[in-house]
Amino acid sequence: MTSWAGRTAAEIAAAVREKRATPREVVAEHLARIELLDARVGAFRRLRAAAALAEADDVAARADLAELPLAGVPVAVKDNLSVRGESTRNGSAATPDTPAEHDHVTVARLRTAGAVVVGVTNVPELCVFGTTDGVHGTARNPWDTRRTAGGSSGGSAAAVAAAMVPLALGNDGMGSLRIPAANCGLVGLKPGHGTVPADIGHGDWFGMSENGPLATTVEDARLMFSVLAATDVVPAAEPVTREVAVSVRSPLVGVTIGRPYAAAAREAARLLAGAGHRVRRADPPYPLWLGTTALAHWTAGTAVDAEDLDRRALTRRTRVHAAVGRRFVGSVREGARREQLRRRMEPFFAEHEVLLTPALARRGPAAAAWHDRGWLRNLLANTNYSPLTPPWNLTGWPAMSVPFGALPSGAPCAVQLVGRPGAEADLLELAGQLEQLRPWRRTAPLA
Repeated sequence: MTSWAGRTAAEIAAAVREKRATPREVVAEHLARIELLDARVGAFRRLRAAAALAEADDVAARADLAELPLAGVPVAVKDNLSVRGESTRNGSAATPDTPAEHDHVTVARLRTAGAVVVGVTNVPELCVFGTTDGVHGTARNPWDTRRTAGGSSGGSAAAVAAAMVPLALGNDGMGSLRIPAANCGLVGLKPGHGTVPADIGHGDWFGMSENGPLATTVEDARLMFSVLAATDVVPAAEPVTREVAVSVRSPLVGVTIGRPYAAAAREAARLLAGAGHRVRRADPPYPLWLGTTALAHWTAGTAVDAEDLDRRALTRRTRVHAAVGRRFVGSVREGARREQLRRRMEPFFAEHEVLLTPALARRGPAAAAWHDRGWLRNLLANTNYSPLTPPWNLTGWPAMSVPFGALPSGAPCAVQLVGRPGAEADLLELAGQLEQLRPWRRTAPLA
């Protein structure tokens, strides 16, 4: 009997299309793995076992089964995107427990491509923080369950890293997809603005939030991105030489980059140079005001998302975050700082096609009840371990996390690739070369 849990989405879909496996047996095996492991990992808020099996049978009966790019592939969906028949709690006790009448457009695209939604994954309240814990559960890093999976797409990342599903849908407003991808050893792509439908919360955090894939291979990330973007993204027939800048400087004043992450970026740069790319050290012109601008946008997005909720049902850290952000909503909505940052960065990216940086500054914090801790303590923990992701939400440009090497603990390390608008295919191409040059272990060794 073939084991499907732990196989790639591309392998599963090919087997289902060729009738070497049925969607039901694939989904059933993944559901069994979730039942076995999720008490330790905490990836899922809601498991859709009966519904997923019924939907798997529906996929098997489709007349177009042989053409479906994600035929029978189990997927998980982040709990701020609607799944028909399930509530969307957004990690909070303040949100209604009311089943959604319709799928979010990205979920609908996954289903049209043949995927089966097996469950809804845990997030921090209102998807604000870089640790996933709260009233609905704590998502732990499957490589080291003493530590957070990251956030806010922490449950989705944990599910993929633990081989509970081969693909998961996440989103990224200040690094919320790339952070857990880096923690959990996954490929996580934040598309550029307008590439994949957003419709996240009340206004997509002023257009900074983007939906994207979490996967264990570049091939799977490309496959899922193609479905989400409704466009065919194929690998280049021949490698293209790129102008790559490598920087290990923190964008935020006063935040340092830990040695393992800086070393990973330098080694990745060395490998790309050896593969024929023109690589040189160059720091983007990060402005001194970047930190305050990021904070204003981060908090203002939360203020807007919390407007219609009973604040008494929110945790204290979320209430404070939203209260801080209310004073910035007007200026953030105008978008002047974001446009200023884009203009400042454009000459750099005219000279360098791709920026290579560390993905994080240090390993993820402990898996703990961060939602019960003070706002400032959460703010400092998030900023000190993830200063490198927010600039690219502010610009709206594509960025991705790519596994690369390991930390001293044995958990995965990662680098970040950033590109110009429309450069998602270029980033995936470079990530694929890194995958070939320095292969990674795709899933955590959970028994």
